[in-house]
Order: sequence, then C-alpha cells, then structure tokens
Amino acid sequence: MLPGDRDCPRFARLAVVRHAVTPLAVVLLLGMVLAQPAGASGTSTTSTTTTQPTATTTPSHVYVDPLTGLADPRHLTQDRSALTIKIDNTPQAMPQYGVQEADVVYEEIVEGGITRLAAIFDSQLPSVVGPVRSVRRTDREIVFPIGGIFAFSGGAEYALRSIATAPVKLYDESNSGPAMFRDPNRPVPHNLFANAELLMKKDGVPRPTRPLFTYLAAGQFAHGPKVRSFTVGFEAGYAVTYTWNPSTRRWDRSLFGSLEKSANGVQLAPKNVIVMSVDYVGGVGVIDSYAQMIGSGPVEVFTGGVVQHGHWSRSNLYHRTVFTNDQGTVIKLAPGQTWVELLANTEQVTIVPG
Repeated sequence: MLPGDRDCPRFARLAVVRHAVTPLAVVLLLGMVLAQPAGASGTSTTSTTTTQPTATTTPSHVYVDPLTGLADPRHLTQDRSALTIKIDNTPQAMPQYGVQEADVVYEEIVEGGITRLAAIFDSQLPSVVGPVRSVRRTDREIVFPIGGIFAFSGGAEYALRSIATAPVKLYDESNSGPAMFRDPNRPVPHNLFANAELLMKKDGVPRPTRPLFTYLAAGQFAHGPKVRSFTVGFEAGYAVTYTWNPSTRRWDRSLFGSLEKSANGVQLAPKNVIVMSVDYVGGVGVIDSYAQMIGSGPVEVFTGGVVQHGHWSRSNLYHRTVFTNDQGTVIKLAPGQTWVELLANTEQVTIVPG
C-alpha cells in the first residue's frame, strides 16, 4: 500500500430498518383470538385496540466503490486496482469506445494545445476502450496517488522516463498480449484499442485503490449558484461545453460543436465536473510540458446543477488532491462518474447561469 491517505474510508454505514412485532402486541393479538366465540365467522362486534409494531434499527455494512462513491454490494472493486488508459481525443478518434464506463476521466493539454484523456476504470471493465494513445508527462502526476495499471500506446523518451517513476505497472502493445488489438477498419494511429477486463488481470496494486474524492451522503445535495451550462475554454479548438440535464441529473458533454456520444450511441454525461486551474510547466501545448498538480490553485466544481467555487490543494505526489470551497469546507461530489479538466491558468471557464 502506498503512503498517504491511509485513513480514507472504504465503507459507508447505512441503516437498515426492519419491522418487529413487540411482545405486547403478541399478547393483545392472542387475547383477541381467544375472545372470539367458537364458530363465529365474519366480523366480531367486540371493540378492540391494537398496538402498532415498533421499528428497530440494525446496522449493516455496504461496500462502496472508492472511485465513484456508489454502492458495490458484490465487492468487485475491493479486489481490483485502478486501471488508467490513455485515450485519443482528436476528431479522427471519434467516436470513442468505453469512455462512458470510466469511473474518473482526466482531460489534459498536450503538444499543440490539443487534449488527451486519461480514463480510470474500476467499477466497470469494457471489452473495448480507445483509441489508445501515448503517455505524456502529466500522466505521472495523475496516477501517483492511485497506482495500479497504466496502459498506453508508447511515447517519447522524456514521457517514458517520467511514467517509469510512478507506482504503476506499464502495458503497451508490445507486452499486453490480447489485451490490446488493432481495428483494421480505422487508420493508424487511431486504431489501437484495449480490453479493460484483460488488462485488469495484470494485477496492479494497491487493491482496492484509494478514493480520490469525498461524496455526498444519501439525501444530501450540493449548494451554490445554479448553472445552465459552462464551457471549459481549452484553446486550439478543443473547448468543451457541459449542459445541465435535470432529467438525468448529469452534465451532457459537447465537443467540436455537437453532443459527444460513445461509439455505441451513449451520451457522455458525468455526474460531476471539476475544473482545476493549473500551471503547465514549460508552456501550454509545448512538448515536454506538464500540468503542475502539486501546490494549490483555483477550482470550480460542478455537481447537482450548481457550481461551487474554491481551491484545490495537494501536498505531494502520493496524496490525493483536496477540493475546498471559499469557506474552507471540503467539497462533496454526487456519487457517480467524475471528469477532471486540467485547464491552463491562462484559459477561462465561461458559465451560463441557470
């Protein structure tokens, strides 16, 4: 187990209410039966008073998926590590496979100002994920707190040296066997795909992974200004817009001017979107630059149709990022999928009020 965050909870305690008949109620009911005349049928004319059963509470343990905050009654994620897969995010890569089933997705800026995805899987393991693309320097900062398995297509020497220092098992097309494959109907390099179920069998550690976020309990709701939509202003044509969908209580994602859907037609729509304002060391879109995720900076957290403004902070590589509002309270997310947007501090978030 990696150091740091050792006190993160893995279980949520839920109260299970069971109805029990009290001894007094049993006595009264028995008295009613004995008072019934022999051979009587239908309704008794004797007026009686009954006592309603009282409720007792029996505590129960429900295992919770550490990366979504959702109940995992089969404890599937208890026996898994995190699995991070690098995914292409260019127009040539569309439509993508498997992104909608990731627990957490990081969107990062790479050379030229385009964006790539680092999708983290745990609760769901789709058989087709991709297109899979190459590692970048920022990926080390992303995966250090969770470890596990990191799958990618290759990379430049500087990026390979960087990810080699992270506590992850590395797999690419050269050593993954049938867990990665090419689609002959797509052009290179946008045709490499991964099987998340087979990759998970590579046995990453720690198992289970540690939580990245804090979640709202049942019956709790986020509070803040209402938001109709917001745009994460990635430049170079990669700005992404999220629109609140009150019927699904998710943020519908749009990219390149239209709603973004997976290859099987599912709308990409996370429950939460975290926009971190970060410094790209070396310059935005410059080769060998990376998102500085150690330290602190501004953050906007969108959940439940509202926005909460605050700050992100992270003390070292092993620790997860903590998100607090302007009052210093930890921001809690709705259980479900979360996207983290690593926006350069020279770019803007535009919010349309609800």
